[in-house]
Amino acid sequence: MAKVILEPIGTSIDHMNKQYAINLKKIQFLDKELDKKRNILKKGWGKSYIKYIHSKNKLTVWERIAKLANNKKDIFPIQSFVNYNKTFNNNTTTSPSAGVITAFIKIHNIFVIVIANDNSVAAGAWWPQTPEKIIRAQQIALKLKIPVIYLIDCSGLFLPEQNLSFPGEYGAGHIFKMNSLLSNAGIIQISGVMGGCIAGGGYMPIISDKVFMTEQAYMVIAGTALIKGAKNKNLKSLDIGDANIHVNISNCADIKVINDIDCIHQIRQEIKKIPSSASNFYKDNNSVHSPYFNESLSNFLPIDITQSYDIKQILARIVDNSLFWEIMPEKGQEVLVGIAKIGGLYAGFIANTQHLSLHPNNIHQKRAGSVLYKDGVKKLSIFSRACNDDGLPIIWLQDVAGFDVGQEAEQEGLLGYGSSLIYSNSNNTTPMITVLLRKASGAGYYAMAGLPFNPILQLSTTISRLAVMEGKTLAIGIYNNKIKNNNIKNIQEIKKNMLKIEQKIENDMNPYKAASQMDIDEIIKLDELRSYLTCIIEMCYQNHGTRRIKNPRIWSLHDLLWI
Repeated sequence: MAKVILEPIGTSIDHMNKQYAINLKKIQFLDKELDKKRNILKKGWGKSYIKYIHSKNKLTVWERIAKLANNKKDIFPIQSFVNYNKTFNNNTTTSPSAGVITAFIKIHNIFVIVIANDNSVAAGAWWPQTPEKIIRAQQIALKLKIPVIYLIDCSGLFLPEQNLSFPGEYGAGHIFKMNSLLSNAGIIQISGVMGGCIAGGGYMPIISDKVFMTEQAYMVIAGTALIKGAKNKNLKSLDIGDANIHVNISNCADIKVINDIDCIHQIRQEIKKIPSSASNFYKDNNSVHSPYFNESLSNFLPIDITQSYDIKQILARIVDNSLFWEIMPEKGQEVLVGIAKIGGLYAGFIANTQHLSLHPNNIHQKRAGSVLYKDGVKKLSIFSRACNDDGLPIIWLQDVAGFDVGQEAEQEGLLGYGSSLIYSNSNNTTPMITVLLRKASGAGYYAMAGLPFNPILQLSTTISRLAVMEGKTLAIGIYNNKIKNNNIKNIQEIKKNMLKIEQKIENDMNPYKAASQMDIDEIIKLDELRSYLTCIIEMCYQNHGTRRIKNPRIWSLHDLLWI
């Protein structure tokens, strides 16, 4: 009978290796920068706005989330940097985190996704990309079948920029379609209305299974200013849509509560009624073991993309007990595939290797790491399909320079094999999680389940670089013929233009820019990677009967031993 045999990987840190200390120092600096940026975002529009919220005996969005979750360790923010470094309203206004917080949080023994207006940013208004951010969180909930909690304190669209958030396919209205799709799929939605709930925001909670409203909350189709202008009536929002009206007359809400704290308590009580998570069923005796090797991951990942490293050292500090089942190790050595447990639950792992590997047809020739060749792409397709067949979530660890190019690649039909892999990833129904460790370049980014292939989540480190190609390579490609064909007088001008292009591409590759435009779901520290992955994998196993999860004895993966 087939048995999963996990074997030790990794070695203890070599304290004589100076490169480890250099890596650690550089990444610790970037981690501190990340912490600073996170802290600024958490303050919204600043202390005066927080003070005003407290003066109304209300909690800020982060205070609400902290009280909703079991503890601080059970909060995993996503999409924190949406709209980062962007300005609106004639460059006079910012929208930290697009004015809404989305996060995975654990309540009792259940992971949920929370979508909460930041009431310290324009009273929780919706900005450009706010709808897309909310929709992305709803899509994740739909894929994972996890409950959604809305904490609503919203003044409606930020009207000076309404043309960027109102009309499109994924504009504000699509949020309400997602409410409907979630309800149709039987996914629990709970709303806590704790302040304004105007116009589009007013529709958001109605389809929820439970709607709580505080005494300070109101839900209205139109705010008082619009009513005064349209009907010449001087009314307050509480007069036309407070909790008494919607609980006792309109039936648009279920329960009136006293304040924020009472509302959060009631929501927690509702989550307590949900049947317990199935994740413990799939764990071996409910056991979770930390990695055997516990040194900081920051020791092992060089910032310099030309420097190699051992991907097994990274895995050894992510997976339980530093145990791993490597599959097809002798084939396509530019990629590594295998099975391990994370948080006590099985997952498939796919990663690029960085070391030189032998050419399969010429033992005297070596090939560069991080590049995808025919055998590696075939290996990825086979493994991806097997994981999907067995219901195993797949974690993709990207550090890819792209596909091989040249005569040999074309003659071997690398394009065709790449298409086979793309087909596999496009049709997988098992959850996929993508991590951009360092490079995410060219079509290799697509092949390794980049965001266009709908992973549940795409995480990035502080040193990731997402682009078609490196800035210097691109500049050379553009100007190579000009350098050859022009006389010496134009060389300096060409070099100057090349430098400009290189700098532009380098700026575009910055993970904060990618996260700002929602090309990355969250930027995390390397040492947060295991905790984020543990959270996501547990959510993959939380609900039973919603997707195929096969017993390890009958995995298709065992058949790969005969290939």
